Amino acid sequence: MSPLAEFPPESRSTGFAMLAEPFQRRAVLAAAIGFGLALLIRPDALVPCLVGFCAAVLVLLLPLRAGGERAASGRGSTREVPGARPGGQLRAAVDALREPAFLIDRAMILRHNNPASLVAFGNVAINEPVSLRFRSPDFLATVEAALRQDEAAEAAFEERRPFDRIWQAEITPIRVEGTGAGGPAFFLLLFRDRTVERRLERMRSDFVANASHELRTPLASLIGFIETLQGPARGDEAARERFLGIMREQARRMSRLIDDLLSLSRIEMKRHVAPSARIDLRDVFEDVRGEMELMAEENGLEIRFERPEEPFIVLGEEDELIQVFNNLVENACKYAGGGGRIDLELSAVTEGGRRFVDAGVRDHGAGIAPEHVPRLTERFYRVDVASSRSKRGTGLGLSIVRNLLLHHRARLIITSELGRGSVFRARFPIADTADEVKSSQQ
Repeated sequence: MSPLAEFPPESRSTGFAMLAEPFQRRAVLAAAIGFGLALLIRPDALVPCLVGFCAAVLVLLLPLRAGGERAASGRGSTREVPGARPGGQLRAAVDALREPAFLIDRAMILRHNNPASLVAFGNVAINEPVSLRFRSPDFLATVEAALRQDEAAEAAFEERRPFDRIWQAEITPIRVEGTGAGGPAFFLLLFRDRTVERRLERMRSDFVANASHELRTPLASLIGFIETLQGPARGDEAARERFLGIMREQARRMSRLIDDLLSLSRIEMKRHVAPSARIDLRDVFEDVRGEMELMAEENGLEIRFERPEEPFIVLGEEDELIQVFNNLVENACKYAGGGGRIDLELSAVTEGGRRFVDAGVRDHGAGIAPEHVPRLTERFYRVDVASSRSKRGTGLGLSIVRNLLLHHRARLIITSELGRGSVFRARFPIADTADEVKSSQQ
């Protein structure tokens, strides 16, 4: 086995340089022994033996000499040894950046990353290609082009899991003294979080689109009644009182719609930031029952909640959780119809080896047809448009619930059966599991 086999391919050039002198000595010694033996066997063949000796020396020494020259000049190496590790000052400067930052070489191998990058992207292995972590073809193509041209560039990078994040990456060449004129030794990848900015843009566009659609009907009613009061009904006292009452209700509907749109936009804007307070869902249900009891009585319903002895702790924001279950109980009061009661239920479940808390609102009314259930959380989706508007619904209640639950890393599970009622169940990771999930995301 050749001694060169002990060296990996990328370091064999350096190995040639180290092994050249020992191989030269061994080669000359072997050739000399062969020359002596040939003379002993054939004393009369001095000239052929001498020629064979010289040829053997040349054949053995030329490859080693070529390998040594390649090692000395650096040509033929698959790695740029001077750029293998950034200096201490450069690493300290990158560590001081508040945004996630990576130092990569020309082969897109990660050489250093700062603490902020661990929080944003988790642990990324040093000396591994960054393409193993950032699996976006467009993003990687932009980075490769910047490295190839030795120029600064910008690239967008979006993540969908564990939640939506939008990043703007700046690629900047870093030239280090002593690396020669072969181009930058390193490139800095600096990531800036643009999630909030993009969501603000989306919020504005969605608000304009939704408001223009949903506000058109009440605005048309107001304009029509105003024109009627200014014209044919100018002196009609009875018509004026009736029209003013309708106009007041339409104005209130517009106010509720705008409040819900603004609330939904605020929730979506901060949805990517997980809450950290420990909340007992038993206390949340007690508050919800107290706040919604009067509305339930007006609709001939009773809210029942049997408080469990053991706590049900989740990570959340108390006001938002109360808003979630207030909305669900309000919907049950408005649309469930009959059944006599609304049940608030807490239970522990296991799914996929992880523990969760199910917090449900169960009604015993008419139920919902199966074809409507998958679309209930869409904005402005209504099972019965006329019924929803007559009961002052905006069509945004369940969309708000869904987004609040996403903020809490929870999900909404809806089951319904015609004639037997519906259950709207929020499934939360319990506090210990939520802590584990949150730490793994960081």
